[in-house]
Amino acid sequence: VAFGLVPDFLFPLANLTVPQGRDAIFTCVVNNLGGYRVSGDSATARVAWIKADTKAILAIHESVITNNARLSVTHNDFNTWTLNIRNVKREDRGQYMCQVNTDPMKMQTAFLEVVIPPDIIYEETSGDMMVPEGGSVKLVCKANGYPSPNITWKREDSGSILVREGSHSNQKARLTSVDGEVLSLNKVTRSEMGAYLCIAANGVPPSVSKRMMLHVHFHPLIQVPNQLVGAPVNTNVTLQCHVEASPKAINYWTRESGEMIISNDKYYMTDIDNSYYSTQLQLVIKRIHKSDLGGYKCISKNSIGDAEGNIRLYEGKAFIPPFSFEYKSTIDGQFKFTDRTFDDFEDMLRFMKSHYALSHKKHQL
Repeated sequence: VAFGLVPDFLFPLANLTVPQGRDAIFTCVVNNLGGYRVSGDSATARVAWIKADTKAILAIHESVITNNARLSVTHNDFNTWTLNIRNVKREDRGQYMCQVNTDPMKMQTAFLEVVIPPDIIYEETSGDMMVPEGGSVKLVCKANGYPSPNITWKREDSGSILVREGSHSNQKARLTSVDGEVLSLNKVTRSEMGAYLCIAANGVPPSVSKRMMLHVHFHPLIQVPNQLVGAPVNTNVTLQCHVEASPKAINYWTRESGEMIISNDKYYMTDIDNSYYSTQLQLVIKRIHKSDLGGYKCISKNSIGDAEGNIRLYEGKAFIPPFSFEYKSTIDGQFKFTDRTFDDFEDMLRFMKSHYALSHKKHQL
């Protein structure tokens, strides 16, 4: 015959989800524990902690039974008992039981879920890649963690990823992101060159990512915005070429004769990178003379090939923009205003001379 009030649980034992490396605390609240005895000569009832799926006894009352230094139990001298698991590991996952040795025995259980943030498996993940223009490439990203991480691909510059719409289709879809461990790029163009990010996430912070640089190789291509450039003597003039090349090209300028141009007091050269593969070449010729007129070449060479662009510099007249001139006259006693736009200063002088001659002739009639 039991003596005293029968113990009961005041609250359910709560399930826990804890990231690996953090602490887990199970709390078991038991009422009427101190005065209860199974029989007159038995000890008072006690709380035990058990790993239910392995049936291993972890602790009884305030004593840890298992040989695990990360486990401890506490009692607040009233009705609350706790099982503390420090620095939780994956093997701690499972069903835990708070048990009271009543007759019949009372127990409640809860589950400890141990989650692990994602981690890139670098030895199974692609590094920087090179592909010839028009070729195909596969970028691979592997990650572990629990739950199993999802892999998402994005461009570092927030640009679109071009993926084939179907296995037998030549059409490409422009996507801001692509899911999956493998990113397949087919018939790659130079616009797809750049940094790609594989992002692994499983809902357990932090997410992780790896950056991969995709290099698309092709021979140089040169575009010349203005193949004929005119400038007055004793002025400065700028010649321009637009170069696309990968890998990076060696760029330089020559005269039509093949004489290489170097930067000095006469010439100033700059290369302005617009993207991974696009460069703007500029040649500034200072205080041009008659001897500077003629042909110029911009030349670009890389390991795949070379290209050149041709520009011809000729002597041009100084440009005076169109302007308006307002004048007044009193022909035939009339006070008259006129507004006219002239092409240049000489045009204005011719008009004024003819107008003055006409006005003077009318006044003499």
